[in-house]
Amino acid sequence: MSTPSAPQPTSHEGEPPALSARSPQVPAERLVAEMVPPPRFDAVRFDTYVPDPAQPSQRAAIKALEDFAGTLGGSAARGGRRGLFRARSRRSEPAGPRGIYLDGGFGVGKTHLLASLWHAAPAPPERKAFGTFVELTNLVGALGFQQTVRTLGGHQLLCVDEFELDDPGDTVLISSLLSRLVEEGVALAATSNTLPGKLGEGRFAAADFLREIQGLSAHFRALRVDGEDYRHRGLPEAPAPRPTDEVVAAARATEGATLDDFGTLLDHLARVHPSRYGALCDGVGMVCLTDVRPVPDQATALRLVVLADRLYDREVPVLASGQPFDRLFSEEMRRGGYRKKYFRAISRLTALARDADSD
Repeated sequence: MSTPSAPQPTSHEGEPPALSARSPQVPAERLVAEMVPPPRFDAVRFDTYVPDPAQPSQRAAIKALEDFAGTLGGSAARGGRRGLFRARSRRSEPAGPRGIYLDGGFGVGKTHLLASLWHAAPAPPERKAFGTFVELTNLVGALGFQQTVRTLGGHQLLCVDEFELDDPGDTVLISSLLSRLVEEGVALAATSNTLPGKLGEGRFAAADFLREIQGLSAHFRALRVDGEDYRHRGLPEAPAPRPTDEVVAAARATEGATLDDFGTLLDHLARVHPSRYGALCDGVGMVCLTDVRPVPDQATALRLVVLADRLYDREVPVLASGQPFDRLFSEEMRRGGYRKKYFRAISRLTALARDADSD
């Protein structure tokens, strides 16, 4: 499946370009075309996931997902339309849930497993879709509800990464969408990124899921994936921030690098819809930031989380001066309802800083 070619960052008067100078426009057809695993997960497969020997749930999750992939070559793959699926489902579809829900902390490889399932599904790429919860809500906003149903309704599989329960409106919208897609014969798979104050660390809370997803949980079988953050398992401490002059010099010397003052970039993110953060990173080889400091408020913090996710998906190294990434979010934020998002962002930015440090 092809996507529009990515424009390369351009500089002015020989200086590195800035992300804060870019305001990309993203047509609806690109949102559809990009519903595939991001570049970081192009080559992942079940056999490239390295389970932690101390966490048997990881190996169990691989086996369960491999078995689930083996059920996807039936009527949904041959037809996918509502009437055909309903007629055949009574005779040939396996009993029980037609969806898998991976629950676990950040950095245990849930996205790796979800992308591996997408790759293992027997349908051609245009008959299966992969996206984050936010990307799926953006797709509905761009296409409208009914057109999204028509677009995805003929698919064999829809994978939803980072399923979120922090916005009741979006949750109800996506719940309605997924219910319609199940009626069309689409198999579902999701990873959880739920509010720990509601769902709790280390378990799938059926009561909350039933309330928020309005009965959709009947379509899912929950799998717990335990473990430590693999991005830092056995690795040295995160690299210290660089002096500002080193960051500027690296930006000038690196092809495709961008250079931004951190505060200026945060202000710019408020003027760009999060659905366009991926396009904001088009053609970027390295992000260089000066004067990194704690984010001032929760709205800004949540936008930064989305940007961190898009940079991580695209394997864009991040070189920064100022304060370490583990000081981005205040103690109050890291104890609040969005705690898992913030820890995921710290984990991913630290991994990208380590990538920049090794270049």
